[in-house]
Amino acid sequence: MKAMDEDAVKVLIIDDEEDIREGCRRSLSRGECEVLTAADGAEGLSVLEAESPRVVFLDLKMPGMDGMEVLAMIRETAPACLVIIMTGFATVESAIMAMKNGAYDFIAKPFEPEQIRLVAGRALAHIRVVRRAEELKRERERTLADLGTEQSRVAAILESLPNGVVVTNAFGMVVLMNSVFQRLFAGGVPLTGQDHISRYIDNADFCLWINSISTGVFMTDGKIPSCELQVPGNGFFLARGQHVLSAEGECLGAVVTLTDITDLKTFDQMKSEFVSKVSHELRSPLTAICEQLSMVDEEAGDAMGEENRGMVRRARDKTGALISLIGDLLDLQRIEGGAEFSQPREVEPAGLLSAMVDFLRARAQAQGVSLELALPPESLPILYADPTALESIYGNLITNAIKYTGSGGHVTVTVSVPDAGGLRVAVTDDGFGIEKKHLEKIFDKFYRIKDDKRRFIVGTGLGLSIVRQLVDGLAGAIEVTSQPGVGSTFTVTLPAKNQVAAEDA
Repeated sequence: MKAMDEDAVKVLIIDDEEDIREGCRRSLSRGECEVLTAADGAEGLSVLEAESPRVVFLDLKMPGMDGMEVLAMIRETAPACLVIIMTGFATVESAIMAMKNGAYDFIAKPFEPEQIRLVAGRALAHIRVVRRAEELKRERERTLADLGTEQSRVAAILESLPNGVVVTNAFGMVVLMNSVFQRLFAGGVPLTGQDHISRYIDNADFCLWINSISTGVFMTDGKIPSCELQVPGNGFFLARGQHVLSAEGECLGAVVTLTDITDLKTFDQMKSEFVSKVSHELRSPLTAICEQLSMVDEEAGDAMGEENRGMVRRARDKTGALISLIGDLLDLQRIEGGAEFSQPREVEPAGLLSAMVDFLRARAQAQGVSLELALPPESLPILYADPTALESIYGNLITNAIKYTGSGGHVTVTVSVPDAGGLRVAVTDDGFGIEKKHLEKIFDKFYRIKDDKRRFIVGTGLGLSIVRQLVDGLAGAIEVTSQPGVGSTFTVTLPAKNQVAAEDA
Protein backbone atom coordinates (compact mmCIF):
# COMPACT_ATOMS: atom_id res chain seq x y z
CA MET A 1 0.00 0.00 0.00
CA LYS A 2 1.27 3.46 -0.84
CA ALA A 3 2.30 5.46 2.22
CA MET A 4 0.19 8.53 2.99
CA ASP A 5 1.92 11.83 2.19
CA GLU A 6 2.96 13.57 5.41
CA ASP A 7 1.58 16.84 4.01
CA ALA A 8 -1.79 15.29 3.16
CA VAL A 9 -4.73 17.27 4.55
CA LYS A 10 -7.20 15.26 6.63
CA VAL A 11 -10.76 15.58 5.33
CA LEU A 12 -13.76 14.26 7.31
CA ILE A 13 -17.05 13.30 5.60
CA ILE A 14 -20.07 13.30 7.98
CA ASP A 15 -23.19 11.92 6.24
CA ASP A 16 -25.74 9.27 7.18
CA GLU A 17 -25.79 7.91 3.61
CA GLU A 18 -23.04 5.34 2.99
CA ASP A 19 -23.10 5.86 -0.80
CA ILE A 20 -22.30 9.55 -0.38
CA ARG A 21 -19.52 8.85 2.14
CA GLU A 22 -17.85 6.29 -0.12
CA GLY A 23 -18.36 8.44 -3.22
CA CYS A 24 -16.65 11.36 -1.51
CA ARG A 25 -13.82 9.07 -0.36
CA ARG A 26 -13.15 7.86 -3.90
CA SER A 27 -13.32 11.36 -5.35
CA LEU A 28 -11.00 13.00 -2.81
CA SER A 29 -8.50 10.19 -2.11
CA ARG A 30 -6.96 10.75 -5.54
CA GLY A 31 -5.74 14.20 -4.50
CA GLU A 32 -3.74 15.49 -1.55
CA CYS A 33 -6.35 14.38 1.01
CA GLU A 34 -6.51 11.72 3.68
CA VAL A 35 -10.23 10.96 3.85
CA LEU A 36 -12.03 9.99 7.07
CA THR A 37 -15.76 9.19 7.35
CA ALA A 38 -18.48 9.21 9.98
CA ALA A 39 -22.12 8.06 9.75
CA ASP A 40 -23.64 10.59 12.16
CA GLY A 41 -22.91 13.74 14.16
CA ALA A 42 -21.78 12.02 17.36
CA GLU A 43 -19.32 9.78 15.52
CA GLY A 44 -18.11 12.76 13.51
CA LEU A 45 -17.30 14.75 16.67
CA SER A 46 -15.36 11.76 18.04
CA VAL A 47 -13.30 11.52 14.84
CA LEU A 48 -12.79 15.29 14.94
CA GLU A 49 -11.34 15.05 18.45
CA ALA A 50 -9.10 12.07 17.64
CA GLU A 51 -7.85 13.01 14.16
CA SER A 52 -8.11 16.85 13.99
CA PRO A 53 -9.13 17.11 10.32
CA ARG A 54 -8.68 20.48 8.64
CA VAL A 55 -11.78 20.17 6.40
CA VAL A 56 -15.22 18.71 7.21
CA PHE A 57 -17.94 17.97 4.64
CA LEU A 58 -21.14 18.06 6.74
CA ASP A 59 -24.66 16.93 5.81
CA LEU A 60 -27.34 19.21 7.31
CA LYS A 61 -30.19 16.70 7.50
CA MET A 62 -29.18 13.71 9.66
CA PRO A 63 -31.07 11.69 12.28
CA GLY A 64 -30.18 12.39 15.88
CA MET A 65 -27.76 15.31 16.08
CA ASP A 66 -28.43 17.45 12.99
CA GLY A 67 -25.89 19.38 10.96
CA MET A 68 -26.50 22.75 12.64
CA GLU A 69 -25.73 21.25 16.07
CA VAL A 70 -22.56 19.58 14.76
CA LEU A 71 -21.50 22.87 13.11
CA ALA A 72 -21.91 24.73 16.42
CA MET A 73 -19.77 22.12 18.23
CA ILE A 74 -17.06 22.27 15.56
CA ARG A 75 -16.96 26.07 15.70
CA GLU A 76 -16.57 25.85 19.48
CA THR A 77 -13.96 23.06 19.69
CA ALA A 78 -12.07 23.46 16.38
CA PRO A 79 -12.61 27.01 15.06
CA ALA A 80 -9.81 26.66 12.48
CA CYS A 81 -11.55 23.70 10.82
CA LEU A 82 -13.25 24.55 7.50
CA VAL A 83 -16.83 23.21 7.34
CA ILE A 84 -18.43 22.68 3.93
CA ILE A 85 -22.20 22.11 4.03
CA MET A 86 -23.73 19.40 1.83
CA THR A 87 -27.34 20.36 1.16
CA GLY A 88 -30.27 19.75 -1.15
CA PHE A 89 -32.09 22.67 -2.81
CA ALA A 90 -34.91 22.23 -0.27
CA THR A 91 -32.55 23.33 2.53
CA VAL A 92 -31.08 26.40 0.85
CA GLU A 93 -32.29 28.65 3.70
CA SER A 94 -30.52 26.40 6.22
CA ALA A 95 -27.34 26.56 4.11
CA ILE A 96 -27.43 30.36 4.25
CA MET A 97 -27.90 30.22 8.03
CA ALA A 98 -25.03 27.72 8.33
CA MET A 99 -22.70 30.04 6.39
CA LYS A 100 -23.70 32.92 8.65
CA ASN A 101 -22.88 30.68 11.62
CA GLY A 102 -19.36 29.99 10.37
CA ALA A 103 -19.53 27.38 7.58
CA TYR A 104 -16.86 27.99 4.92
CA ASP A 105 -18.70 26.87 1.78
CA PHE A 106 -21.54 24.67 0.54
CA ILE A 107 -22.20 22.13 -2.20
CA ALA A 108 -25.67 21.18 -3.44
CA LYS A 109 -26.75 17.54 -3.66
CA PRO A 110 -26.60 15.63 -5.91
CA PHE A 111 -23.07 16.45 -7.08
CA GLU A 112 -20.51 15.04 -9.48
CA PRO A 113 -16.99 13.94 -8.41
CA GLU A 114 -15.48 16.91 -10.22
CA GLN A 115 -17.71 19.30 -8.26
CA ILE A 116 -16.66 18.00 -4.85
CA ARG A 117 -13.01 18.04 -5.93
CA LEU A 118 -13.45 21.68 -6.99
CA VAL A 119 -15.01 22.65 -3.62
CA ALA A 120 -12.32 20.72 -1.74
CA GLY A 121 -9.69 22.48 -3.85
CA ARG A 122 -11.01 25.86 -2.72
CA ALA A 123 -10.74 24.77 0.90
CA LEU A 124 -7.20 23.46 0.41
CA ALA A 125 -6.22 26.71 -1.27
CA HIS A 126 -7.68 28.59 1.70
CA ILE A 127 -5.64 26.42 4.10
CA ARG A 128 -2.48 27.20 2.17
CA VAL A 129 -3.24 30.91 2.42
CA VAL A 130 -3.84 30.61 6.17
CA ARG A 131 -0.61 28.68 6.63
CA ARG A 132 1.28 31.34 4.72
CA ALA A 133 -0.39 34.09 6.78
CA GLU A 134 0.64 32.30 9.97
CA GLU A 135 4.21 32.13 8.73
CA LEU A 136 4.13 35.87 8.07
CA LYS A 137 2.81 36.57 11.57
CA ARG A 138 5.66 34.59 13.10
CA GLU A 139 8.18 36.86 11.44
CA ARG A 140 8.51 39.31 14.32
CA GLU A 141 9.76 42.27 12.31
CA ARG A 142 6.99 42.14 9.74
CA THR A 143 4.09 44.63 9.55
CA LEU A 144 1.16 44.85 7.20
CA ALA A 145 2.97 47.51 5.21
CA ASP A 146 5.58 44.86 4.39
CA LEU A 147 2.83 42.59 3.14
CA GLY A 148 2.73 44.60 -0.08
CA THR A 149 6.25 43.43 -0.89
CA GLU A 150 5.12 39.81 -0.49
CA GLN A 151 2.56 40.00 -3.30
CA SER A 152 4.77 38.15 -5.75
CA ARG A 153 5.15 35.26 -3.27
CA VAL A 154 1.47 34.85 -2.35
CA ALA A 155 -0.13 36.06 -5.59
CA ALA A 156 -0.45 32.55 -7.06
CA ILE A 157 -2.28 31.31 -3.95
CA LEU A 158 -4.55 34.36 -3.74
CA GLU A 159 -5.42 34.18 -7.43
CA SER A 160 -6.48 30.53 -7.08
CA LEU A 161 -9.25 31.49 -4.67
CA PRO A 162 -12.73 31.86 -6.21
CA ASN A 163 -13.79 34.48 -3.64
CA GLY A 164 -12.81 38.12 -3.31
CA VAL A 165 -10.02 38.73 -0.77
CA VAL A 166 -9.03 42.12 0.63
CA VAL A 167 -6.58 43.07 3.40
CA THR A 168 -6.77 46.35 5.31
CA ASN A 169 -4.51 47.96 7.87
CA ALA A 170 -5.58 49.22 11.29
CA PHE A 171 -7.06 52.37 9.71
CA GLY A 172 -9.26 50.53 7.21
CA MET A 173 -6.92 51.32 4.30
CA VAL A 174 -6.66 48.60 1.62
CA VAL A 175 -3.12 47.20 1.37
CA LEU A 176 -3.78 44.03 -0.66
CA MET A 177 -6.50 42.55 -2.88
CA ASN A 178 -6.82 39.61 -5.24
CA SER A 179 -8.03 39.79 -8.83
CA VAL A 180 -11.57 38.62 -7.94
CA PHE A 181 -12.02 41.55 -5.54
CA GLN A 182 -10.34 43.82 -8.07
CA ARG A 183 -12.75 42.75 -10.82
CA LEU A 184 -15.89 42.94 -8.68
CA PHE A 185 -15.25 46.07 -6.64
CA ALA A 186 -12.31 47.99 -8.10
CA GLY A 187 -13.45 48.15 -11.71
CA GLY A 188 -10.54 45.95 -12.74
CA VAL A 189 -8.01 48.64 -11.76
CA PRO A 190 -4.96 47.22 -9.89
CA LEU A 191 -4.08 48.53 -6.43
CA THR A 192 -1.64 51.42 -6.79
CA GLY A 193 -1.86 53.06 -3.37
CA GLN A 194 -3.69 52.83 -0.07
CA ASP A 195 -7.33 53.88 -0.29
CA HIS A 196 -10.00 53.41 2.35
CA ILE A 197 -12.26 50.38 1.92
CA SER A 198 -15.23 52.73 1.38
CA ARG A 199 -13.74 53.70 -2.00
CA TYR A 200 -14.43 50.16 -3.23
CA ILE A 201 -17.58 49.24 -1.32
CA ASP A 202 -19.79 52.20 -0.47
CA ASN A 203 -21.83 50.53 2.25
CA ALA A 204 -21.86 52.21 5.67
CA ASP A 205 -22.65 49.04 7.65
CA PHE A 206 -19.92 47.05 5.88
CA CYS A 207 -17.33 49.79 6.35
CA LEU A 208 -18.17 50.04 10.07
CA TRP A 209 -17.88 46.24 10.35
CA ILE A 210 -14.50 46.06 8.62
CA ASN A 211 -13.17 49.02 10.62
CA SER A 212 -14.21 47.23 13.81
CA ILE A 213 -12.23 44.15 12.80
CA SER A 214 -9.22 46.25 11.71
CA THR A 215 -9.05 48.00 15.07
CA GLY A 216 -9.49 44.80 17.13
CA VAL A 217 -12.99 45.52 18.50
CA PHE A 218 -13.90 41.81 18.41
CA MET A 219 -10.67 40.56 20.00
CA THR A 220 -12.19 40.48 23.51
CA ASP A 221 -14.54 37.53 22.96
CA GLY A 222 -12.88 36.22 19.79
CA LYS A 223 -16.19 35.98 17.92
CA ILE A 224 -16.32 37.96 14.70
CA PRO A 225 -19.81 38.17 13.14
CA SER A 226 -20.27 37.81 9.42
CA CYS A 227 -21.69 40.64 7.32
CA GLU A 228 -24.18 40.30 4.49
CA LEU A 229 -24.35 43.10 1.95
CA GLN A 230 -25.93 43.92 -1.37
CA VAL A 231 -23.72 45.56 -3.97
CA PRO A 232 -25.67 47.31 -6.77
CA GLY A 233 -24.91 45.61 -10.06
CA ASN A 234 -22.94 42.78 -8.44
CA GLY A 235 -25.52 40.96 -6.29
CA PHE A 236 -25.37 39.72 -2.70
CA PHE A 237 -22.19 38.88 -0.80
CA LEU A 238 -21.40 37.27 2.55
CA ALA A 239 -18.29 38.80 4.11
CA ARG A 240 -16.22 37.02 6.75
CA GLY A 241 -13.24 38.61 8.42
CA GLN A 242 -10.33 37.83 10.69
CA HIS A 243 -7.87 39.93 12.66
CA VAL A 244 -4.28 40.13 11.46
CA LEU A 245 -2.09 40.10 14.56
CA SER A 246 1.55 40.90 15.18
CA ALA A 247 3.81 38.51 17.12
CA GLU A 248 3.00 40.57 20.22
CA GLY A 249 -0.75 40.09 19.72
CA GLU A 250 -1.39 43.62 18.46
CA CYS A 251 -4.16 44.00 15.85
CA LEU A 252 -2.59 45.28 12.63
CA GLY A 253 -5.65 45.08 10.41
CA ALA A 254 -8.11 42.66 8.84
CA VAL A 255 -8.29 40.06 6.10
CA VAL A 256 -11.76 39.70 4.58
CA THR A 257 -13.21 37.20 2.12
CA LEU A 258 -16.38 37.98 0.17
CA THR A 259 -18.47 35.05 -1.09
CA ASP A 260 -21.10 35.59 -3.78
CA ILE A 261 -24.43 34.29 -2.39
CA THR A 262 -26.61 35.77 -5.13
CA ASP A 263 -27.68 32.29 -6.30
CA LEU A 264 -28.66 31.33 -2.74
CA LYS A 265 -30.72 34.50 -2.47
CA THR A 266 -32.35 33.75 -5.83
CA PHE A 267 -33.26 30.23 -4.69
CA ASP A 268 -34.67 31.68 -1.47
CA GLN A 269 -36.78 34.19 -3.41
CA MET A 270 -38.05 31.43 -5.71
CA LYS A 271 -39.00 29.37 -2.67
CA SER A 272 -40.90 32.30 -1.13
CA GLU A 273 -42.78 32.99 -4.38
CA PHE A 274 -43.63 29.30 -4.72
CA VAL A 275 -44.96 29.11 -1.14
CA SER A 276 -47.02 32.26 -1.65
CA LYS A 277 -48.56 31.14 -4.94
CA VAL A 278 -49.36 27.59 -3.81
CA SER A 279 -50.74 28.81 -0.47
CA HIS A 280 -53.11 31.29 -2.07
CA GLU A 281 -54.25 28.73 -4.66
CA LEU A 282 -55.00 26.12 -1.96
CA ARG A 283 -56.64 28.28 0.70
CA SER A 284 -60.00 28.92 -1.08
CA PRO A 285 -60.79 25.31 -2.10
CA LEU A 286 -59.71 23.95 1.29
CA THR A 287 -61.92 26.49 3.07
CA ALA A 288 -64.86 25.42 0.91
CA ILE A 289 -64.19 21.73 1.65
CA CYS A 290 -63.98 22.42 5.41
CA GLU A 291 -67.28 24.33 5.37
CA GLN A 292 -69.02 21.58 3.39
CA LEU A 293 -67.77 18.89 5.79
CA SER A 294 -69.09 20.95 8.72
CA MET A 295 -72.43 21.26 6.95
CA VAL A 296 -72.59 17.49 6.35
CA ASP A 297 -71.82 16.86 10.04
CA GLU A 298 -74.51 19.28 11.22
CA GLU A 299 -77.28 18.34 8.78
CA ALA A 300 -76.81 14.58 8.48
CA GLY A 301 -76.17 14.17 12.20
CA ASP A 302 -76.91 10.76 13.65
CA ALA A 303 -78.24 9.52 10.33
CA MET A 304 -74.68 8.87 9.16
CA GLY A 305 -73.90 6.50 12.00
CA GLU A 306 -71.19 7.02 14.61
CA GLU A 307 -68.35 5.61 12.50
CA ASN A 308 -69.14 7.69 9.41
CA ARG A 309 -69.68 10.81 11.49
CA GLY A 310 -66.28 10.28 13.14
CA MET A 311 -64.61 10.05 9.72
CA VAL A 312 -66.30 13.27 8.55
CA ARG A 313 -65.15 15.09 11.68
CA ARG A 314 -61.57 13.83 11.30
CA ALA A 315 -61.55 14.94 7.67
CA ARG A 316 -62.89 18.36 8.72
CA ASP A 317 -60.21 18.69 11.45
CA LYS A 318 -57.39 17.70 9.08
CA THR A 319 -58.65 20.15 6.47
CA GLY A 320 -58.76 22.86 9.13
CA ALA A 321 -55.16 22.02 10.07
CA LEU A 322 -54.10 22.50 6.44
CA ILE A 323 -55.84 25.87 6.34
CA SER A 324 -54.02 26.86 9.55
CA LEU A 325 -50.71 25.73 8.02
CA ILE A 326 -51.32 27.86 4.95
CA GLY A 327 -52.15 30.86 7.14
CA ASP A 328 -49.00 30.34 9.22
CA LEU A 329 -46.85 30.00 6.09
CA LEU A 330 -48.21 33.26 4.68
CA ASP A 331 -47.73 35.04 8.02
CA LEU A 332 -44.17 33.74 8.29
CA GLN A 333 -43.38 34.83 4.75
CA ARG A 334 -44.66 38.34 5.40
CA ILE A 335 -42.77 38.58 8.70
CA GLU A 336 -39.49 37.49 7.11
CA GLY A 337 -40.08 39.95 4.27
CA GLY A 338 -40.66 42.78 6.76
CA ALA A 339 -44.13 43.50 5.41
CA GLU A 340 -46.23 42.20 8.30
CA PHE A 341 -47.30 43.94 11.52
CA SER A 342 -45.73 47.26 10.50
CA GLN A 343 -48.44 49.64 11.78
CA PRO A 344 -47.54 50.31 15.42
CA ARG A 345 -49.73 52.43 17.67
CA GLU A 346 -50.52 52.83 21.36
CA VAL A 347 -52.05 49.68 22.87
CA GLU A 348 -53.63 49.29 26.30
CA PRO A 349 -52.55 45.72 27.24
CA ALA A 350 -55.17 44.98 29.91
CA GLY A 351 -58.04 45.47 27.44
CA LEU A 352 -56.32 43.51 24.68
CA LEU A 353 -55.51 40.53 26.95
CA SER A 354 -58.96 40.52 28.56
CA ALA A 355 -60.63 40.39 25.16
CA MET A 356 -58.34 37.57 23.99
CA VAL A 357 -58.86 35.46 27.11
CA ASP A 358 -62.66 35.94 26.89
CA PHE A 359 -62.58 34.89 23.24
CA LEU A 360 -60.46 31.76 23.87
CA ARG A 361 -62.28 30.70 27.05
CA ALA A 362 -64.97 28.93 25.02
CA ARG A 363 -62.31 26.84 23.26
CA ALA A 364 -60.73 25.99 26.62
CA GLN A 365 -64.07 24.98 28.15
CA ALA A 366 -64.85 22.75 25.18
CA GLN A 367 -61.63 20.90 25.97
CA GLY A 368 -62.35 20.78 29.71
CA VAL A 369 -59.61 23.29 30.56
CA SER A 370 -60.03 26.35 32.78
CA LEU A 371 -58.57 29.63 31.48
CA GLU A 372 -57.95 32.57 33.81
CA LEU A 373 -56.37 36.04 33.50
CA ALA A 374 -54.47 37.47 36.49
CA LEU A 375 -53.99 41.26 36.25
CA PRO A 376 -52.00 43.27 38.83
CA PRO A 377 -53.78 45.95 40.93
CA GLU A 378 -51.59 48.73 39.54
CA SER A 379 -52.10 50.23 36.09
CA LEU A 380 -50.16 48.68 33.22
CA PRO A 381 -47.79 50.62 30.93
CA ILE A 382 -48.90 51.50 27.42
CA LEU A 383 -47.28 49.42 24.66
CA TYR A 384 -46.33 50.84 21.27
CA ALA A 385 -46.81 48.02 18.76
CA ASP A 386 -49.01 46.67 16.02
CA PRO A 387 -52.06 45.19 17.83
CA THR A 388 -52.18 42.33 15.32
CA ALA A 389 -48.63 41.37 16.27
CA LEU A 390 -49.55 41.32 19.97
CA GLU A 391 -52.66 39.26 19.29
CA SER A 392 -50.55 36.78 17.30
CA ILE A 393 -47.95 36.49 20.09
CA TYR A 394 -50.35 36.03 23.00
CA GLY A 395 -52.93 34.12 20.96
CA ASN A 396 -50.40 31.48 19.84
CA LEU A 397 -49.10 30.99 23.38
CA ILE A 398 -52.55 30.71 24.99
CA THR A 399 -53.86 28.42 22.23
CA ASN A 400 -50.82 26.13 22.60
CA ALA A 401 -51.30 26.00 26.37
CA ILE A 402 -54.94 24.95 25.93
CA LYS A 403 -54.05 22.44 23.22
CA TYR A 404 -51.35 20.68 25.26
CA THR A 405 -53.26 20.59 28.57
CA GLY A 406 -55.52 17.63 29.18
CA SER A 407 -59.12 17.76 30.34
CA GLY A 408 -59.38 19.03 33.91
CA GLY A 409 -56.22 21.15 33.52
CA HIS A 410 -55.66 24.82 34.14
CA VAL A 411 -54.13 27.66 32.07
CA THR A 412 -53.32 31.00 33.69
CA VAL A 413 -52.23 34.21 31.97
CA THR A 414 -50.33 36.30 34.54
CA VAL A 415 -49.50 39.95 33.81
CA SER A 416 -46.85 41.94 35.73
CA VAL A 417 -44.53 44.94 35.43
CA PRO A 418 -40.80 44.10 35.75
CA ASP A 419 -38.52 46.31 37.87
CA ALA A 420 -36.75 47.38 34.67
CA GLY A 421 -40.05 48.51 33.15
CA GLY A 422 -42.11 47.24 30.26
CA LEU A 423 -44.72 44.47 30.38
CA ARG A 424 -44.32 40.82 31.31
CA VAL A 425 -46.95 38.24 30.34
CA ALA A 426 -46.54 34.64 31.51
CA VAL A 427 -48.74 31.85 30.11
CA THR A 428 -48.66 28.89 32.54
CA ASP A 429 -50.28 25.48 32.15
CA ASP A 430 -50.25 22.20 34.07
CA GLY A 431 -50.23 20.13 30.92
CA PHE A 432 -47.84 17.65 29.32
CA GLY A 433 -44.64 19.66 29.84
CA ILE A 434 -41.54 19.64 27.61
CA GLU A 435 -38.32 17.66 28.04
CA LYS A 436 -35.15 19.74 28.36
CA LYS A 437 -33.68 18.38 25.12
CA HIS A 438 -36.56 19.95 23.15
CA LEU A 439 -36.51 23.43 24.72
CA GLU A 440 -33.91 24.93 22.36
CA LYS A 441 -35.66 23.54 19.26
CA ILE A 442 -39.32 24.33 19.86
CA PHE A 443 -38.91 27.77 18.27
CA ASP A 444 -37.55 26.27 15.02
CA LYS A 445 -39.84 26.21 11.99
CA PHE A 446 -41.92 23.03 11.66
CA TYR A 447 -40.43 21.50 14.81
CA ARG A 448 -42.97 19.38 16.68
CA ILE A 449 -42.51 17.03 19.62
CA LYS A 450 -43.72 13.58 18.69
CA ASP A 451 -44.80 11.26 21.50
CA ASP A 452 -47.86 9.27 22.50
CA LYS A 453 -49.53 12.25 24.22
CA ARG A 454 -49.13 14.63 21.28
CA ARG A 455 -49.45 12.36 18.25
CA PHE A 456 -53.15 13.11 17.71
CA ILE A 457 -52.93 16.85 18.37
CA VAL A 458 -53.22 18.86 15.15
CA GLY A 459 -50.59 21.57 14.64
CA THR A 460 -48.27 23.16 12.09
CA GLY A 461 -45.03 23.59 14.03
CA LEU A 462 -44.90 27.25 13.00
CA GLY A 463 -46.68 29.04 15.86
CA LEU A 464 -43.71 29.42 18.21
CA SER A 465 -41.39 30.36 15.34
CA ILE A 466 -43.79 33.19 14.45
CA VAL A 467 -43.98 34.24 18.12
CA ARG A 468 -40.19 34.47 18.46
CA GLN A 469 -39.76 36.49 15.27
CA LEU A 470 -42.50 38.92 16.31
CA VAL A 471 -41.06 39.29 19.83
CA ASP A 472 -37.59 39.92 18.39
CA GLY A 473 -39.06 42.50 16.02
CA LEU A 474 -40.58 44.33 19.02
CA ALA A 475 -37.21 44.35 20.84
CA GLY A 476 -38.63 41.97 23.43
CA ALA A 477 -37.60 38.63 24.91
CA ILE A 478 -39.27 35.24 25.33
CA GLU A 479 -38.32 32.55 27.85
CA VAL A 480 -39.67 29.08 28.57
CA THR A 481 -39.46 26.84 31.61
CA SER A 482 -41.00 23.39 31.63
CA GLN A 483 -41.05 20.06 33.40
CA PRO A 484 -42.52 16.88 31.90
CA GLY A 485 -45.75 15.91 33.61
CA VAL A 486 -45.92 19.19 35.53
CA GLY A 487 -46.46 21.88 32.88
CA SER A 488 -44.85 24.81 31.10
CA THR A 489 -44.54 28.58 31.40
CA PHE A 490 -43.86 30.83 28.41
CA THR A 491 -42.91 34.38 29.45
CA VAL A 492 -42.85 37.34 27.04
CA THR A 493 -41.35 40.67 28.09
CA LEU A 494 -41.92 43.72 25.88
CA PRO A 495 -40.73 47.32 26.26
CA ALA A 496 -43.25 50.02 27.13
CA LYS A 497 -43.92 52.98 24.86
CA ASN A 498 -41.59 55.31 26.79
CA GLN A 499 -38.75 52.74 26.55
CA VAL A 500 -39.20 52.40 22.79
CA ALA A 501 -39.12 56.19 22.45
CA ALA A 502 -35.92 56.39 24.52
CA GLU A 503 -34.20 53.77 22.33
CA ASP A 504 -35.22 55.59 19.14
CA ALA A 505 -34.10 58.99 20.46
